[in-house]
Amino acid sequence: MAAELPFPSDNVHYSIYSPAAKRALVFSSSFAGLLSSLSGHIYFPALTLIARDLNVSDSLVNLSISTYMILEGLTPAFSAQISDTCGRRPVFIMCLVIFLGANIGLAIQNSYAALLVLRMVQSAGSSGAQSLVSPIVADVAAPAERGAYVGYAAGLAMLAAAVGPVIGGLMVRYAGWHSIFWLLAALGAATLLPMALFFPETCRKIVGNGSVPPQWWNQSGIDVLLQRRKKGGAEIKPPPLKFPNPLRPVLLLLKPECGFPLLYSSILACSYFATLALIPTQFSHVYSFNELQVSLCYLPYGIGALLAALSRGYFIDANFRRHAAALGIAVDNNKTDLIDFPIERARIEVAAPTIGLGTACTVSFGWMLHAGAHVSGPLIMLLALGFCAGATLSCIQTLMLDINPGRAGTVVASNSLLRCVLGAGATAGVVPLINGVGIGWAMTVFGGLNALFMPLLWYIMRKGPDWRKRSKESLRA
Repeated sequence: MAAELPFPSDNVHYSIYSPAAKRALVFSSSFAGLLSSLSGHIYFPALTLIARDLNVSDSLVNLSISTYMILEGLTPAFSAQISDTCGRRPVFIMCLVIFLGANIGLAIQNSYAALLVLRMVQSAGSSGAQSLVSPIVADVAAPAERGAYVGYAAGLAMLAAAVGPVIGGLMVRYAGWHSIFWLLAALGAATLLPMALFFPETCRKIVGNGSVPPQWWNQSGIDVLLQRRKKGGAEIKPPPLKFPNPLRPVLLLLKPECGFPLLYSSILACSYFATLALIPTQFSHVYSFNELQVSLCYLPYGIGALLAALSRGYFIDANFRRHAAALGIAVDNNKTDLIDFPIERARIEVAAPTIGLGTACTVSFGWMLHAGAHVSGPLIMLLALGFCAGATLSCIQTLMLDINPGRAGTVVASNSLLRCVLGAGATAGVVPLINGVGIGWAMTVFGGLNALFMPLLWYIMRKGPDWRKRSKESLRA
């Protein structure tokens, strides 16, 4: 009889892939996924020129950012859920094709209406691809080793957010704003071809631990030429294709074990989004920087995020092993049942120090700009903020994957929905807030919100295991 469980028992290899192969899969999917972050931020330096060339107001051009973020929040509710049933690979390729077509259209258009519509299509393609990165990590990496891989993925996305404006500033200055979209189209094509030829299907509901041959539409080019190895894999009956329920991510947010961590991570993300959004206006005003100089100010943030990606996973996994040793549990990369393991404490303990440091740096960043301190001061704060953002958000994302086995796509959709809604509000509100109370107090507000909600982390660590047990019992009932 065909097995229908998406996860193997604990005595079966969680994944047939070697550590090197896992890193390659996560890196390649993360590179495809970072196109969302890159295409969102590379656009910022071009806003003024686009408004002038298309003869529209700055507010109308900014509307293309708002609509981009709306699609960025809504698309994962469909793409990530579809990937849980029909597989990661077909959805990945479809999203990259959409992204490629949208960028070609953006590169050859010269009307505001086309810009607005095609930016939305671009967002749908790129955010759809981005939403598959965490599910792929959950497919190939067991909880005991998952932290490192989530860190790599989160760091690459945040690095793209930081270097995007730099690349955009250089492209706009020397080749015009249309060149931005030609570059994105080239990156999309360069990503699509190897993904189509070599990237394997990883969805556990379709290929199990990677040992089960997928249906023809889930096969890569290399799958057609080479026969898969089988290592303890059972025959898996593919799940029926279902239209995604757009309410499922909302329902997941209503579960306390998921809603509270995602709420706090979204509050943290608001302060990071606001910080990145105010850099152009504040550095131009305080230091009289031009567009290219302003774009270079994003680099410290990206370097910090990259450092977090390279180091944070080690601490996440080490704390997991520490708690396992304290409980007398042997660390097993094939173990997936965490019902009696304090996974909330193991993950949040690692995040707490960087949350505190990031909050202090957020406030300090604002008051340094208020005082007109030497530019090295705010840039050092941006370096620290990039590290704290990458380190903290990867911890919480790892926790979400741990407590939602088999629902990684829905987790990503819930996270994107909440984070984009709150992030859009923070991005839109930070400039009016600065105009009202000044840059120092504005960043104090964002840092204060981070500190105000910190007790929620303690509450999650205390009540999380009980919430998970109740959820599991309700599923059995």
